[in-house]
Amino acid sequence: MKIENVNDFGREVRNRRKRLGYTQKYISDFTGLSITFISDLENGKKTIEFGKALQLANLLGLDIEIKERG
Repeated sequence: MKIENVNDFGREVRNRRKRLGYTQKYISDFTGLSITFISDLENGKKTIEFGKALQLANLLGLDIEIKERG
């Protein structure tokens, strides 16, 4: 899927988390990330910490790839 904005990214993280059957609390307990952070990320908050977002995506088995257009 092509991610074009923070809402797309958050939606994909949420969808993957739900497909795996994980709650935000479970992820929080496992990673130490706050439930607030996870919720903010999933809801497209623009000021989330990118490193933590990558950590969560990695935990959920999501690959992030950057490619040149064209």
